Amino acid sequence: MASGPETPARPAAETSRADDEPSAGVDDQVEGPGPAGPQQVVLLSGLSGGGKTAAAKLFEDLAFTVVDNLPAELLPVLAELVASDPERFAQIAIVLDVRSGDVETAYRAVRGALEGRGIRPQVFFLEASDEVLIRRFSETRHRHPLSDGRGMQRAIALERRMLDPIRAEADVVLDTSDLPLRDLRERLFARLGEAQPDRMTIQLISFGYKFGIPLEADLVFDTRFLQNPYYVPELRDHSGLTPPVRDFVMSQPGAHEFLERVEGLLEFGIPAFIEEGKSRLTIAIGCTGGRHRSIVLAEQLAAWLRGQGHGPVEVFHRELERG
Repeated sequence: MASGPETPARPAAETSRADDEPSAGVDDQVEGPGPAGPQQVVLLSGLSGGGKTAAAKLFEDLAFTVVDNLPAELLPVLAELVASDPERFAQIAIVLDVRSGDVETAYRAVRGALEGRGIRPQVFFLEASDEVLIRRFSETRHRHPLSDGRGMQRAIALERRMLDPIRAEADVVLDTSDLPLRDLRERLFARLGEAQPDRMTIQLISFGYKFGIPLEADLVFDTRFLQNPYYVPELRDHSGLTPPVRDFVMSQPGAHEFLERVEGLLEFGIPAFIEEGKSRLTIAIGCTGGRHRSIVLAEQLAAWLRGQGHGPVEVFHRELERG
């Protein structure tokens, strides 16, 4: 498997991020879910520097066969091979990006070849902000595959346009800008086999506006109109996962009205999204720092969604890692 710029070197003191290589220690031999059916086929795509190399190594830890950087002309042949030998290729991850050439044509060819043989692949797409991608390439001194004298910013913009059709059809989109390797592992493994044609996976992300809006968000809700527990001394150092902060936030009438209005929107929107063929919906809920109000309301909304039978429902509190 070819290594790319998705594994930038970091100083030893830093926490491993999604673009880092996992260490070869025992802890990385993670047991995850087995195949959801006769075969489990993953198409792994995304931006250069977005974390695909780290993700591919995580799939290898689950005993997936990983195929990376295969020329576009050979992808349909690989699809036929996978379909013809389900025992050998019970679990396989195919990395597909701009290095393949005409990436959209290659993607549609391999997906069509698989689905024509009764195999529905699960599509994972990894991305990051322009600032983070540029930093990763600078740190590793790798060359962007589309640079060709364009400059890094223009190369990234071109790659986003080229990969947009794949991103639009992906079952799972992950922004790895601030995602530690541990969380990337958990989120990848949790999503394996979840995609179902008649159901939509719902992801809730709590975040802090001062750290930026999550790139993968489909819907964004702002909770900064509520009183901030940060300014209550006995609550400041506690997160929205603790009962005192939850009680403080939910004691405000505006919190209940907010939830009622969002729930009404989702009652209308979720069936419409499913009818349109959308397989995932990412809802971002923000407050100033991402540690109090947004966490409380994300958890409340997740409980309601599960109670209504929607899902699978995944919750990710982005700023908790910041300490």
